[in-house]
Amino acid sequence: MHSNQSSQVETEVENYKSKMKILKNGRVFWNLTKGSINTKEASDVLVKLMPVSYGSKSTEKPEKSEKPGESEEKKKPPQQTLLKYPVLPLNETLDRFMLTVQPLLTPEEFKKQQEITNNFRDNEGDKLQELLEQAGKDSCNWLSERWKKVAYLQYRDPVTVYISPGMTFPMENFKDRNDFINYTAKVIFGLCEFKGIVDAGKIPIVKMGKNELDNSQFGKVFGTCRIPVRIQDEIAFNSCTKHTVIIYKNHFYKLTLYDKDDKVLSAPTIAKQLTKIMDSETERGIPFGIFTTDSRDNWAEAYETLSKDPQNCATMKTIQSALFTVSLDECVKYEPSERMDELILSLIHGGGSKVNSGNRWMDKTIQLVVNPNGNVGFTYEHSPAEGQPIAMMMDYVVKKMGDDKSFGDNGSTNVPEEPQKLKFAETTPCIDQLLFFSSTNIDKLVKNLQVKVLKFQGYGKGYIKSVKLGPDSFVQMALQLAFYKLHKVPAAQYESAHLRIFANGRTETIRSCSNESLAFCKAMTSGKASIEERAQALRAAVGGHQAYTRLALQGRGVDRHLLGLKLMALENNLPVPAFFSSLGYTKSMHFRVSTSQVATVYEAFMGYGPATEDGYACCYNPRECDIILAISCWASNSETDPKKFAAAITKAFMEMKDVLDNEPKKSKL
Repeated sequence: MHSNQSSQVETEVENYKSKMKILKNGRVFWNLTKGSINTKEASDVLVKLMPVSYGSKSTEKPEKSEKPGESEEKKKPPQQTLLKYPVLPLNETLDRFMLTVQPLLTPEEFKKQQEITNNFRDNEGDKLQELLEQAGKDSCNWLSERWKKVAYLQYRDPVTVYISPGMTFPMENFKDRNDFINYTAKVIFGLCEFKGIVDAGKIPIVKMGKNELDNSQFGKVFGTCRIPVRIQDEIAFNSCTKHTVIIYKNHFYKLTLYDKDDKVLSAPTIAKQLTKIMDSETERGIPFGIFTTDSRDNWAEAYETLSKDPQNCATMKTIQSALFTVSLDECVKYEPSERMDELILSLIHGGGSKVNSGNRWMDKTIQLVVNPNGNVGFTYEHSPAEGQPIAMMMDYVVKKMGDDKSFGDNGSTNVPEEPQKLKFAETTPCIDQLLFFSSTNIDKLVKNLQVKVLKFQGYGKGYIKSVKLGPDSFVQMALQLAFYKLHKVPAAQYESAHLRIFANGRTETIRSCSNESLAFCKAMTSGKASIEERAQALRAAVGGHQAYTRLALQGRGVDRHLLGLKLMALENNLPVPAFFSSLGYTKSMHFRVSTSQVATVYEAFMGYGPATEDGYACCYNPRECDIILAISCWASNSETDPKKFAAAITKAFMEMKDVLDNEPKKSKL
C-alpha cells in the first residue's frame, strides 16, 4: 500500500484528468494541509470568548439564520479586509526551491537538478506561469478550490488515519456513569455556545502585522459533512440545523439541542436525554458507521447500495445534517503508562471493528468522542477547514467548564421532542458482505498504525525563550537531529504554515530541512565540533527555519506555487514537464517527517498518521515547562519505530540544552 516514493499530492495531480477510481498510494494527505495553532493567538482569543459581555472588532450585525440545509454561500461572514492570494514570480520560487533541495542531494545530483530546473525555467515554466497568472486574475484565491479538490475530495484512501486527526481534551477521571453523562452534556452545551459566538460573527479578528487573518473557516465546521461519491466526494453544509446525532453501541439517535425559541437546552436537560438513549440500548447494533472508515470508493459503493432504500436515505441525511456527532464509546482498558497512546488512537481510528470504530461517522467534520475510561476528544474531517477552529473549541469548552462548575445550568429546560432513534433498513446479503470487507480493512489499518506519545518534561518553551530562540523552530531542529542520528540521513520535513492573511487561505509548506539544519546535525554528531561551533550551528539552523516560516506565512513558500504550475499543465491538456519527476522535486516532496504545532495551555495534543511509508508524523504542543509530541509510523516498515524516534527526540532535546547551557557568552549575543 505504501510503495511509491512521491507524495500523495503528486499522485492526485497526475490523476486530475484521468480521474482514476482507485488510488493505490496510501499517503496521509491531511498532514500536508493542516495549520499550526499559535498559542498566544489562541489564548488571547479565548479570553474574549465570553458570551455575556462579548466584544470584537466586527461591526456587522448577525446574519439571519439560514434555513436547515441552505448552502453556506448564502450565509455571509462579517466583512473582513483580506489580501488576494498571489502568484509569485517564477524565478523567486525556483531559486528558493533549489536551496531547499540542496541538503537532500549529492553534489552531482544537485548539479543535475540545476540543469533540469533552469531548463524548466526557460521553457515550459514561462508558459505555465502565464496561465497561472491569468487564473490568479480571475479569482481572489486561485488555489483554494483547486486545493480542496486535489488534496481532499479526489483523495481515495480512507479519511480514517489518512485524513482525519484526533484532538484530545485533558484526560478525565469519571467516577461513575452519571459523571460520564454529565460531563458529556456540558461539552455539548459548550459546543452550542461556541457555535453561537461564530454565528453572531463575534470571533475576534486577529492581525498578523497589519493584516487581518481570515475567520471564514470557523463557519465551515458545524453541520458540515463529507459525502462519498466515486472519483470525487462532495461536501454538504447544514450550519443552521438544530440537532446532534448521538452514537451509542453503534445505534444512532437524533437529539434536538434547541427549544422552540432557539435557546440551547441546559446541560442537565441534555444529560437526561443522554440517559434515556443509553438506557434504551443493551446490545450492540449493526456497525453501519464502519463503512465511513473504509476507502472512499468502497464507502461510495456501499453508500449507493444503502441509498436504494428510502429509510436509509432519511437516516443518513439526518446524520449528515447534524451540527456534530457524539460518540459514547464502550469502555476500553489500558495500561497506565500507555494511556496517552490509547487516547489518541481512540480518536484517530476507534480501535477496530471489535472496539469502537463502528461507533463513528467519520465523514462528519466534528465528532466528539467520550469514553467512560476518561479519554475524551475530537475526531475531525479535514476537508472544509484547518485545525484551528477545532483546537479553539476544545480550549473554549475546557476553560468554561474549569472556570464555572455550574456551566451549562442556565440553558432551556423545554425539550422540544424526545430523542429519536434513526433506523437503517434490514441488511441484505450484499450489505453484509460490504460490512465484512470494511471491518476487515479497518482492522488491518488499526494493526498497522503505531503511536507513541512523548511527554518531554526536561523543559518547555519557557527555557527555549530564555536562550533567545523560537520554540517552534527549536522543536523542528530537534526533530531534524533525532531523525539524522537515527537514520543517518537528513529528512525532507514538512510543517504547515497558515495562509489566513489571504481570503479563503489554507496552508503553505514550511520546508524544515535546510543547509543550515544539515550543518547543525553534522556539528552535533561530529566529535571535532566545539560547544561554541555547535551552538552557532544550532542558532543558525533555528534562524533559517524562522526565516522560511515568515516567507511561508506570506504565501512565499515553494510548494503551492509549484503545484499550481503543474495543475495548469493538466487543466490545459499540456504535457507535465520533466521537472516534476526530477530527483530533487520528488525527493523533497517525500516528507519522511510530517509535522505541525497545535499549541494549547492544557495537557492536550493532536495526532495523525504518517505521510510516507518510511517516515513519521509528529504533532507537538510546546507548553511552558514541557513538550507533548504525538509520534506515529507504520508497523509494516522495519526502518521506523515510534518508541525509538521518541527516545532520539528526548536525547536531541537534552543535547541541545547542554550545548546552550555551556556555550560561551559571546555566542549568545
